Amino acid sequence: MNEQDAGRRGGRAGEDAGTYDYVIVGGGSAGCVLANRLTRDPKIKVLLLEAGPRDRYIWLHIPIGYYFTFGNPRVDWCFTTEPEPGLKGRQIKYPRGKVLGGSSSINAMVYIRGQDADYDHWEALGNSGWGWTDVLPYFKRSESHVDGASEFHGGSGELAVEHIGESWEILDSFEQATLESGVPATDDFNRGNNEGVGRFQLTRRNGLRCSAAGAFLKPARGRPNLTIMTEAKTKALILEGGRCTGVQFDRRGKSMHASAGHEVILSAGAIGSPHLLQLSGIGNPEHLKSVGIPVQHASPGVGENLQDHMSLRMMYRVRDTVTLNEQANSLFSKIGMGLRYALYRKGPLTIPPALVNAFTKSDPQLNRPDVQFVAYPVTFDKVGDPPHPFPGFTASACLLHPHGRGSVRLRSSQPNDDPRIQLNFLTDEADRETAVKAMRAVRRAVACPALKRFDPQEIQPGPAVQTDDELREAAANIGMTIFHPVGTCKMGSDDRSVVDARLRFRGIAGLRVVDASIMPTITSGNTNAPTIMIAEKASDMILEDRRAN
Repeated sequence: MNEQDAGRRGGRAGEDAGTYDYVIVGGGSAGCVLANRLTRDPKIKVLLLEAGPRDRYIWLHIPIGYYFTFGNPRVDWCFTTEPEPGLKGRQIKYPRGKVLGGSSSINAMVYIRGQDADYDHWEALGNSGWGWTDVLPYFKRSESHVDGASEFHGGSGELAVEHIGESWEILDSFEQATLESGVPATDDFNRGNNEGVGRFQLTRRNGLRCSAAGAFLKPARGRPNLTIMTEAKTKALILEGGRCTGVQFDRRGKSMHASAGHEVILSAGAIGSPHLLQLSGIGNPEHLKSVGIPVQHASPGVGENLQDHMSLRMMYRVRDTVTLNEQANSLFSKIGMGLRYALYRKGPLTIPPALVNAFTKSDPQLNRPDVQFVAYPVTFDKVGDPPHPFPGFTASACLLHPHGRGSVRLRSSQPNDDPRIQLNFLTDEADRETAVKAMRAVRRAVACPALKRFDPQEIQPGPAVQTDDELREAAANIGMTIFHPVGTCKMGSDDRSVVDARLRFRGIAGLRVVDASIMPTITSGNTNAPTIMIAEKASDMILEDRRAN
């Protein structure tokens, strides 16, 4: 019996890393919050395991470092999807953070909670305690908003939230054009009803990224009851008599195991958590048998229900203005931007790729926005390529409530083999129709008077694409992800649910899942803030259950 089989069946192989009250697998957004909150009680002993390294790489902390961390195996898992049938068989690069802070250390820093209706829908599905009024206090608890505490924002939490503070003339005009197209203005997307156009808020402090590691783990790092192990890849959960009692992991070439007196908490994300469950023999029996893994517990929903936001990147060439294209292609401009950042912590190095944002409805009959516009002052063929040599801007249209569902499944029984990620974008007719409406909505905004003097010329998908059929074809050609995977260990009470409303694994004691994978449906917008909220709420539930037992 190999070490992984030993873990699945309750045996322990390798060096003993000790016994803890809680073992948290994954040092991303959720794991960092949990490590902080649980170790506030000095009697609670916690082990946090992170497969990646410490967050010491400089580009993790400079906001524009987004461009240097994606596709960088030092801090990114560098996943790639399976060929996508709705996208002409294209495979999509799928970055996920492999570092303390997880994807919060490499993401675009956007702070978006979603809509109140998102959470009320979760509750309507049978998840008591997850409505908007229930979750709002947890959003506020973690937040340190630049404008201070208010009805909708927290002022004394660990996570810094700031206004962008930078702009370009072309983006100011795009914002005005979107208003002219009929989208209302808003100065805050985080009050429950996020319909409108305005500027993002960012998880940033004094010109530096405020990741979950910086916000939550750094203040807790010195606590004697918290042990953090980086470069520690968990290979299997240890199961004994229907209970999860620990984990088997490798660290720097050494096989190790750790025991959990109360719970093992999976916080490895919507890709990592189902992957580890399946490696441990927990999942759909037919799938597990197909890759040669003995079934320890049947849970057919593990790895299913994958949802993400698809983006349709529409690009425009403009004139008589300066955009980031020219600035990034000029040595003189790059030196100037670097000096401005070094001296004042201001300028383009302090921002994510996107600045102007809008939430709108593809159909006025809808009860909430289903499309997001994201605009940024640069155009390029693909992430990692240099900007185009002419002035331009991008206006992406994102589908907020996809009908298509994907999956995360094992490629093999080997822990080091990447999972098979299938997004299934545009495989549902409703999504194809929304994509057409979303691209037409962007075009309506770009055609408004506020942008006329810049003479915007569409270069993707291009002016030749006009009919609904042509736009559907274009969507299949240009559709991408904005890296918001959720839902693969969804909470609920039906036979495809993986965890209950307290995030306890259904059918296995001593095991909880706390990350974006538990979302039954995806939230309307970027998913990092909701993930932090989930961990805040989960920490209270974990402590309540501890006291009750």
